[in-house]
Order: sequence, then C-alpha cells, then structure tokens
Amino acid sequence: MKIRNNLAHLRQRHGLSARRLAELVGVQRQTIYAMEAGTYVPNTLIALRLAQVLQAKVEDLFSLSESSPMVSSTQEVDLLPVGERLQPGQPLQLCRVQKRVVGVPALPMPSYLPAADAVLLRPSQSGRKTTKALIQPLLMDQEYGRRLLIAGCDPGISVLGRHLKRAGIDLVIASCSSLKALELLKRKQIHIAGSHLRDEASGESNLPAVRKLFPGRSVSVVNFAAWEEGIVVARGNPKGIRKEEDIARKDLKLINRETGAGSRFLLDSTLRRLGFKTSEVKGYDQIAFGHIPAAWHVHSGHADYCIATRAAARVFGLDFFPLISERFDLVIPKQHEEFAVTQILLDTLNRAAFHRELEMLGGYDTSQTGKLLT
Repeated sequence: MKIRNNLAHLRQRHGLSARRLAELVGVQRQTIYAMEAGTYVPNTLIALRLAQVLQAKVEDLFSLSESSPMVSSTQEVDLLPVGERLQPGQPLQLCRVQKRVVGVPALPMPSYLPAADAVLLRPSQSGRKTTKALIQPLLMDQEYGRRLLIAGCDPGISVLGRHLKRAGIDLVIASCSSLKALELLKRKQIHIAGSHLRDEASGESNLPAVRKLFPGRSVSVVNFAAWEEGIVVARGNPKGIRKEEDIARKDLKLINRETGAGSRFLLDSTLRRLGFKTSEVKGYDQIAFGHIPAAWHVHSGHADYCIATRAAARVFGLDFFPLISERFDLVIPKQHEEFAVTQILLDTLNRAAFHRELEMLGGYDTSQTGKLLT
C-alpha cells in the first residue's frame, strides 16, 4: 500500500510557503518538504494540525492507494534526445516534467541490467525537437512525484542519486553534454541541467553560457563541485604522454567527446592555442558519450588517451595529467525551486556525508558545493 498526499497542492492554493506552513504546524520546514515528497508519514497530531491550518479533512490530505499491478498496455511518451539512437527493446526510465511524461535511456552498468520503468517499442519522429515514442510500461498507474530528471555528464551525479535515494527521492539521470543539458532545460524537457562550460574569454565556468540562454534571471545556478579536467592515459603511461603538445602525436589515438561537451571544448581550445588542427589528431571523430565511457575506451585499449575528469580516471585506476580546474554547476529553473524534491536535493548538497564521498571517490573540491552562484 502507498500513501498519496495532496499537501503541496493545498499549501500552494492557500498561498503558504513551506516555511510558513511549518511555523503554523510546529514542525521543521524540511518535514513539510519530506511529507510532500512522500518520504515522511506524519503522526495523527501533525496530520490534524495540517488539516486545521489548510481548512481540509485529513483524508483530503492523505489517502491510501493499492500497489500497481503488472500490465501489458502501451503508452506514448516524449523520448529525450540524448546519446545514440535507441532501438526497440531498450529499457527506459520515466519521469514527469510539468504535464508530460519523458522517457530517458536507462544507464547500463557493466555487470547488471539497469533499473527501468518501461521498454521502448517504437520511436517515431514527430517534430524537430521532440521525438514521441511508444513504450510498454512495467507497472500501471506509476507515479513520478518523487523523481527529479537531471541531465549532464558528471559521474558525481550518481553519488548525489545514492544520497537522494536514502531520502526517498529517485534521481533520473540523462547522460549528455553540458550544452545539450542546457538546451533540454531551455525546452522544459528536464528539471535540472548540469554544466561545465568554460568561457574562453573570461575563464568563467557556466555563468556566461547560462546568462546567454536564460536571460532575466529565470534560473538559479548552484555549485555541485569543482573538479580537475585533463588528459587520461593508461596505467603506467606506456606511451609516455607528458605534456599538452603530445596530444597531436601521430602514434597516439584519441577517443573524443560529442559536440557540445565541455571536454571537447577544452580539447579544441587547447589545440587552437598550440597551433594544431583537429585533422592532425588521430581519432578526433571517434566519439564516447560521457566521461566514464571515454575513460573506459582508454582502459580497454581502444584509445591511448581522452580528455576527462580525474574522477573518471580513478574509476579505472588510470593515470591523469590535469589541464584545468573548473566548476560543475546545477542550473535550476526558479519555478522548480519550491518543489519538495528540489529542496531535498539542495539540502543534500550541503551535507557533510555527501561532500566526503565526492572528495574521496572522485577527488572533487567541495568547498563551494551547495553555494548559490546566481
């Protein structure tokens, strides 16, 4: 049995902020967010206080629902345009963004099948920017109120996902380049975009690109962490890659990132600065979608090097030569900030346990993690 709640709707209908409702009921603001997200079930006294303040019956606030049975019916969703073209039978995760359900390719793992909500039956192009897809859900009447859809390429997002899971929030991750993530946010197809786009002229991370795409302060930018990005090579550096100029050596093969990726921007700017043409780099047109997949190509011997983060190199025990330090930030629309699940995410970003795991696993700098930048 699941407990459904109508708390967020009634609170907003009365024009109350979560903080004000918490004051009137006598609980913490985080408790209101947790109840709205469905991760905390109030006792009888709190439920009665909520009903009194919101001028509603307790059963109007909270009700029981049966567990969803298995079904074989089909459903049409928006298919998020990230990565390579999907094939029928591939698993998807589903998330509601505003009034539509979005299908996201479930991230595969080396040793087990990914968690999924549906399988793809048939994609069909219906517009320049939106692809509709026919899917077969695994469960009927599935709810997505406790989910956030975030797009980006930082491996550390998976750490955030684990911490949010403990709070009852599912983080659906769409792996894509920073520029693609910002474009998806602009089209209102995701909840949050992760970005590490560095402006060449100023050296500033993300803010110039965000201001260009989102004028008028319609979004907030919150720091996720700072990282080092550089050259990832095989363990022991058997090819003797020592300096930036080596990336154009004829005996070395690159695995590149897709257009719009921060790593590709870094590679291109480095080549321009050193006076090399992209045509001089062997493997420039070979693409990996993400830092971890790029590092895997180096680990498996399919490439001699890639441009990625120290965290990606650590996953496979590879050697790493830093080129720059930069920020990975989260871009959040103002309209999403008051969501209970968003508030829990922001709270998690400021937790010491989350900082510690990022630092130990990925070598991140968390000194500004959770800080509002704009």
